[in-house]
Amino acid sequence: MPVVNARIDASAELADPALVNVYGCTVGPGTRIEPFVEIQRGASVGARCRIGANAFLCEGVSLEDDVAIGPGVMFTNDRHPRAVTAAGTLMGPEDWTLEATRVGAGAVIGANSTILCGLSIGAGAWIAPGSVVTRDVPPGASVAGVPATPSHPSSLLNPAEAS
Repeated sequence: MPVVNARIDASAELADPALVNVYGCTVGPGTRIEPFVEIQRGASVGARCRIGANAFLCEGVSLEDDVAIGPGVMFTNDRHPRAVTAAGTLMGPEDWTLEATRVGAGAVIGANSTILCGLSIGAGAWIAPGSVVTRDVPPGASVAGVPATPSHPSSLLNPAEAS
């Protein structure tokens, strides 16, 4: 798994460079990237972020500073994915529209969450593990579920504490 044409700050840490696929992206200072992560060209990761194992950051994803991405988090960048065009030929880069996603400073995205494309996740937002985010998340909001909806932060960790 390669690290190719990526601008990675010297203070960033790749837990095991042989076990990541990082190419054509930027990674800020103090960021830690765990094994089996893919960060595609055109993605950007800010300072002091933590990217958990098996996460996928596709082209068009932008993380501001201090963002935590849990293990297995998946981002998307195509609202209408298809394998072939209407004419039956394999789709190429010209056959789809990239939809960018921005994650604000200090946001936390829990393990195994899926973030649909074209969204904005506000600064300090908290997304519970296993959530599917289909709409923008306001700054400081806590969301959970499929689809992700507003939730009290304590209920995200312990359902018995929900108010």
